Amino acid sequence: MPTPHISAAPGDFADVVLMPGDPLRARYIAQRFLQDAREVTSVRNMLGFTGTNRGRKISVMGHGMGIPSISIYATELIQQYGARVLIRVGSCGALRPDVKLRDVIVALAAGTDSNVNRMRLQGFDFPAVADFSLARLAVEAAERRGKPVRTGSVFTSDLFYGPPHQTYEVHERMGMLAVEMEVAGLYGVAAEFGARALALLTVSDHLRTHEALSPEARQTSFDEMIELALDVAVAQ
Repeated sequence: MPTPHISAAPGDFADVVLMPGDPLRARYIAQRFLQDAREVTSVRNMLGFTGTNRGRKISVMGHGMGIPSISIYATELIQQYGARVLIRVGSCGALRPDVKLRDVIVALAAGTDSNVNRMRLQGFDFPAVADFSLARLAVEAAERRGKPVRTGSVFTSDLFYGPPHQTYEVHERMGMLAVEMEVAGLYGVAAEFGARALALLTVSDHLRTHEALSPEARQTSFDEMIELALDVAVAQ
């Protein structure tokens, strides 16, 4: 049955779903990378599509911005539509000087200033980690393609616009590679409902140097990340 946020019919979604933040990115992925793709939901213009890649049924759906938004869509995809693997494909801002524009990060874990995962664990800290088998497949796929990836932890922030982040220095000292807004929430939802999740992130800007990719460079780098995500998805 349709949910308050997804209008798809039973069976419309594959058990593996790629999730970009922007619903127009979801359409782009479906049109460029999936065969026989069809739109399966458009509630609130949060578009979802299902098609195939190398013969494997795969879906792609936007998740919006921030932990609350991705949590809604991830929960409904898992509980109502039978999704078992969710792969976030998005952008991030680098923290460390050795992390460069266009790098692809395999987010093994995520810290956060959000309280949602503490709520899940009754006030205690929750280790928001990726599914190891998915992360390993992503690294192996990158090696086969000759496109190295960075692996490590990221920081999921509730604020996009906010006060100057003195905490960036702490995050960097603790080894965090980048900042984004959804991974910790996705990993928490997956753990709560018994699904598997992974986030692949393209570095689109650098928070310390203020460098940023051009629109053309963003598109090329995004495509490379999607190819890795599809390698993981097809292997499921």
